Amino acid sequence: MVDAQALDEVVRFTSELIRIDTTNRGGGDGNERGAAEYAAERLAEVGVEARILEKAPNRSNVVARIEGADPDAPALLVHGHLDVVPAEAADWSVHPFSGEIRDGMLWGRGALDMKSMDAMVLATVRNWARSGFRPRRPIVVAFTADEEASAEYGAGYLAEAHADLFEGCTEGVSEAGGFTFHGGHDLRIYPIAAGERGTAWLRLSAQGTAGHGSKANPDNAVGKLAGAIARIGAHEWPVRLTPTVRAALTELAALYGAEADFEDVDGTLAKLGPAAQLVESTLRNSANPTVLRAGYKVNVIPEHAVAEVDGRVLPGGEEEFAATMDALCGPDVRWEYQHRTAPLSAPVDSPTFAAMRAAVLKFDPEGHPVPFCMSGGTDAKQFARLGIAGYGFSPLGQTPELGYGRLAHGVDERVPVEGLRFGLHVLDDFLRNA
Repeated sequence: MVDAQALDEVVRFTSELIRIDTTNRGGGDGNERGAAEYAAERLAEVGVEARILEKAPNRSNVVARIEGADPDAPALLVHGHLDVVPAEAADWSVHPFSGEIRDGMLWGRGALDMKSMDAMVLATVRNWARSGFRPRRPIVVAFTADEEASAEYGAGYLAEAHADLFEGCTEGVSEAGGFTFHGGHDLRIYPIAAGERGTAWLRLSAQGTAGHGSKANPDNAVGKLAGAIARIGAHEWPVRLTPTVRAALTELAALYGAEADFEDVDGTLAKLGPAAQLVESTLRNSANPTVLRAGYKVNVIPEHAVAEVDGRVLPGGEEEFAATMDALCGPDVRWEYQHRTAPLSAPVDSPTFAAMRAAVLKFDPEGHPVPFCMSGGTDAKQFARLGIAGYGFSPLGQTPELGYGRLAHGVDERVPVEGLRFGLHVLDDFLRNA
């Protein structure tokens, strides 16, 4: 189904997109315009009309719609972000914005997260246009800005200001699923995301009495805040098994010849070998202190102290999270949400999930697609506001020495060229049959 031109294009498009520096430093500091224009031009070359939409100059999003053969079928959203996290060139073996191909690998910031998926979508749509193919379902393609920060200029803006462009979409697919995970014993596992923990980024603040560092001061803001941070860092959150995580544990345990014991989750994890990392961060809510700010001189007790905490919340765990933070902070430390998005859950028994499984197995019959819940989050949270159920499915063939979790946002991010082509085959097959 995928022609030779598309197999060449997916590699070239990934490389050329990487060369367009779309670093997102947060706080509104980003520029996706070049990549958005590139994507829109590749679509226009095959007669697909795309709109570039911006909440602020150069914070660019692209949206296009491909009509389906069945006008009554619910539409499917396929989305990928154009921005990338920063990269320090001095730390890399290959310049992070070179898009260089070396030893069968395509290197650069965004190779995994997620310009390769953007390139697969472009190559797929162009392949369809050349052959005259129409998918059964209408397909809405969106390339977004600002996913690596708050999505304020990207998917959040699109969901708020341009909801009409996603009319009829009931499901969506995007990043962080469908890649090869090597689980030992020659097991090739393909985790497909059917859930995400919610984001709860917090700001903690303590107020005290300023004074000389040599004097007794029971009203010390730094001490109050430090106590709360220590309690948060040491807190052991209880296990809360969501339906997606239960399904993941069940299927992964079966692959290792075991049976999932939901009363002894730690014991079950011990039987999963490397695959335990696919679920261990999604068994509980979490809160990790990440930033501390207080004081300006060693002999001055400051009046204010501030901290930031990266909280993540399971579906159904919002009330528990808030009550726990109240208890851990106590009466002397105030906490508030800096950025908050809801957790997500999508059914693993849906026809769409079955189509993703089937597409993986078609091109790797010895592979094992399994459901999992992402510990972090994606733009799917923004589109969920429009009633769109989100899945993580950006297929990619990975070699055993590479790890998605280690290289995404890491140094020397890279993907196998043949893994890109494998991903294109899988994505094309899924979208044809979804």
